[in-house]
Amino acid sequence: MATETIDVEDQLLPCSENDSKPGRKVTEAISYRHLNTSELTGTTPVREEEKVKIKSKDPTPELRTYNIKLGWVQGVLIPCLLNIWGVMLFLRIAWIVAQAGIALTIAIICLSGVVCVITTLSLSAICTNGELHGGGVYYIVSRSLGAELGASVGIMFAFANAVAASMNTIGFCESLNDLLKSHNMKIMDNDVNDIRIIGAIALFVMCLICAFGMDWETKTQNFLITIIVSAILNYILGVFIGPLNTQQDAKGFVGLKLAQAKKNLMPDFRYSENQEHNLFSIFAMYFPAVTGVQAGANICGDLKDPATAIPKGTLIALAISISSYLIMATLCGFAALRDASGHVEDLLAGNIDACKPNCPYGLHNNYGIMQLMALSSELIYAGCWAATLSTALTNLLSVPRLIQALGVDKIYPGLIFFSKRYGKHGEPYRGYVLTFLVSLLFLLIADLNTIAPLITNFYLASYALINFCTFHAAIVMSINWRPSFQYYNRWISLFGFLMCIVIMMIISWMMALLTVSIFLTLYLIVLYRKPDVSWGSSTEAQRYKEIISALVQMSYVTENVRTYNPQLLVLAGGPYLRPALLDLGQFITNTGSFMIVANIDECHLSYTERAMQQQVGEEWLHTRKERGFYVVVDGCSLEDGLRNLIQCSGLGRVSPNIMLIGYKNNWQKAPFNKVKTYVKLIQILMLLGCINLNSLTTRRNDNVILVYHDHRIAFDQQLAVAILRVPLTVPPRNATQVKHQNSQTSLQDEIHTQVLTIMNADSDIEIVIKVDEPDEDNAGESSPPPEEQQHITEQQRQRHGKSGVFRPLELNEENNLDSWWLYDDGGLNVLLSYIIAIRGFHAMPLRIFALARTCHRIEEAEAGMEALLHKFRVEFSCLKMIKGLYDPPQSETKEMFNMMIERFRTDVESDVLITNEELERLNQKTDRYLRLRELVIENSSNASLIVMSLPRPRPNTVSAALYMTWLEVLSNDLPPLLFVRGNDTSVLGV
Repeated sequence: MATETIDVEDQLLPCSENDSKPGRKVTEAISYRHLNTSELTGTTPVREEEKVKIKSKDPTPELRTYNIKLGWVQGVLIPCLLNIWGVMLFLRIAWIVAQAGIALTIAIICLSGVVCVITTLSLSAICTNGELHGGGVYYIVSRSLGAELGASVGIMFAFANAVAASMNTIGFCESLNDLLKSHNMKIMDNDVNDIRIIGAIALFVMCLICAFGMDWETKTQNFLITIIVSAILNYILGVFIGPLNTQQDAKGFVGLKLAQAKKNLMPDFRYSENQEHNLFSIFAMYFPAVTGVQAGANICGDLKDPATAIPKGTLIALAISISSYLIMATLCGFAALRDASGHVEDLLAGNIDACKPNCPYGLHNNYGIMQLMALSSELIYAGCWAATLSTALTNLLSVPRLIQALGVDKIYPGLIFFSKRYGKHGEPYRGYVLTFLVSLLFLLIADLNTIAPLITNFYLASYALINFCTFHAAIVMSINWRPSFQYYNRWISLFGFLMCIVIMMIISWMMALLTVSIFLTLYLIVLYRKPDVSWGSSTEAQRYKEIISALVQMSYVTENVRTYNPQLLVLAGGPYLRPALLDLGQFITNTGSFMIVANIDECHLSYTERAMQQQVGEEWLHTRKERGFYVVVDGCSLEDGLRNLIQCSGLGRVSPNIMLIGYKNNWQKAPFNKVKTYVKLIQILMLLGCINLNSLTTRRNDNVILVYHDHRIAFDQQLAVAILRVPLTVPPRNATQVKHQNSQTSLQDEIHTQVLTIMNADSDIEIVIKVDEPDEDNAGESSPPPEEQQHITEQQRQRHGKSGVFRPLELNEENNLDSWWLYDDGGLNVLLSYIIAIRGFHAMPLRIFALARTCHRIEEAEAGMEALLHKFRVEFSCLKMIKGLYDPPQSETKEMFNMMIERFRTDVESDVLITNEELERLNQKTDRYLRLRELVIENSSNASLIVMSLPRPRPNTVSAALYMTWLEVLSNDLPPLLFVRGNDTSVLGV
């Protein structure tokens, strides 16, 4: 594909022909729809739906039922009451009194109430801190503590509610079985099989009721709550009236008696349901009875005013339900025997409980004793069915919406399928199917006492997380934490969190460990997937505070070479135009550093234009998973914009220390002022990062000149410079990673002087004296003839397709990465080579070509350099000292150089064009670069990547055209080449 080059102001890099017309800004191509993605081979495809939009993102749509909005009574109070008044109310509360006694039962109810009240206060604070949408507890926790904790507790809550639906359905089936048995009727066996058959049908019908929508479910709830209240009043009235005949007395209902209350006051724990019971096993059995405090929050998307309705409705429901449990438990203890034979003769003989522990009647033995004590047993049956079915109905209603919210947020991939909404109310029909299947699975257990302790741990863990949410948000003191509900305390929330954890461990440490393991697994899955969400959670606020504190603290810490990391400032313009430049930056920074990708626009941009450019750059980096930030500088020249970037980018120690730019491929055809500007930019970078040449002192020591740095230019940003050239022919492919280090300790200065004893400090020193090397090996060294060089180039063109920096950077891990370390600039050349070659996904062989000072024998220099590299712990496959650099270049190479500079010759003194005087003055240096080209072709023509020391363009010493010719000579018709120039600060730690 034919290409032109973009103006130097357009970030110094070539682009495709469509994006490089004279005078056109790269920044005009800021929408993905302007990109010809077919030309960006190997890049991430740009989809039409990814067009740039300036918008605020809320990944969770409102999972509301649109037309139906409920108040606090219908939406919170009644669902909470129905959820709390469940299976325990009529089927297990009497048995709990028998086991624990009146005193401990009251303690269990109060302890459960304390947990629920604290959780309700915490939940109310969270609910009143912003607008609530659908998703229930998941939505509340995820928007408070983040996606990781929110999704984990959401899954646990959904599972607990689904299993609770099974538990309450089993309770309904048990009561129905008792009724059938009393009339000598059965379906199969009046036992587990009947429970499974009846329960499956009941579950299916309740799911249909929920699926019909909120209006059907609401009407059903109103009918059920009426029956439950009537049944409770019927029971209380029956207890106060007392037994109506001696048969009731014989079965354990003796009426309200203080003496009986004294007998039932203390616990009488027994072996029951294959378990020896104690206080905490009874607590585990009871606690699911009061786990309905989240019922209102589960359908918060269906409430008119969730922030007001949830606290008000939940607290009132909790007060009513706990009071009812206390009253009913106390009445059981005052009016019923623990054991009774059911025979009137035993009653008259005074040994009614002689049959214990195998009596058929009494609080211990008859789960349906409330039917006996109530005024109307039929109404108790109806109340029991209403309580169990209503709780199951509420659970079945909440779980699908929670699953739907998780699917919409795309937290877990497997749940995305359940995000689809149906009908005008957005019903989660797929979620209903999943909930039905999970509930049916646990229904098949058909044992209420087995299921209840199982879900207790999941509810306690969920409540613990809700309390921790409030504590964490309050302790972090995020600016966004402003709940309108003020009746909470962060320390009480912490106490509630710890209480839940301790109770979990005491009830069953094995179940607690299992619950925690499941929670951690769910948490780590979300943490690994890193969902793209930002909800202003307290964890984000805490992370922000920690980052700011760390940045401030780092600014006071003295730098050390071992803490050095390459932090890049990449002048790339539109990032989608130069993926090769970003690929290299990713190789270098992927193991723990970062890069700032900059776009300088000389035109003044409006807020919208600037925001669009910013968002396109950020989305591109995010799509390619680049570790970087994108910045836009507008309204200034390229030189001023570059200075501003260098001086203002980063924060304290987290500031760029390497500037990465692209090579100006079209410099030979570009206007002279563009060439001048490009070279001037390189000079600006080096001046901001180099030693002040007027502030050097020297000392002679044993024929070695040591250079000491008194001080540097008054800039904090001491940037190294890297220039990437990707030719139109590049070797095969691969990708790699990175790491890096920097500082100025006395030990490092000592090591630095050891390097200087072997290598030149700068390209100027190497041509002062020409010393003939005594090695006879040099005699046979020569570059391949021009015909062979041309043959190699043609082979490359045939073997590899066309490319450029507007294509991805492709490296072959089987080929070598060659580092041409020509002079010591702090070791950045070697370090970057090591990072790309050794620390990548696929290690490449690293060969180092080093240039020794002319006063050293090759063998001595090579031994000294090898010892230094081992001291620096740099792994390499081959070390070779450069020989033959001072041989004259071949005539063909000189002829190529003359053709390159022909357009730039002049007789008038110029800082851009080349004069005869300059050519004569810099003739020796030019010959060194021409000869260096021949050596590079001889040794590195098949390398995967070449990293070479960048010559310094000294102002008023070398013209822009001659400097660019040197770079062209060193990089033309070669594999991808990275010029590197450090800032004379050591980056290789020992």
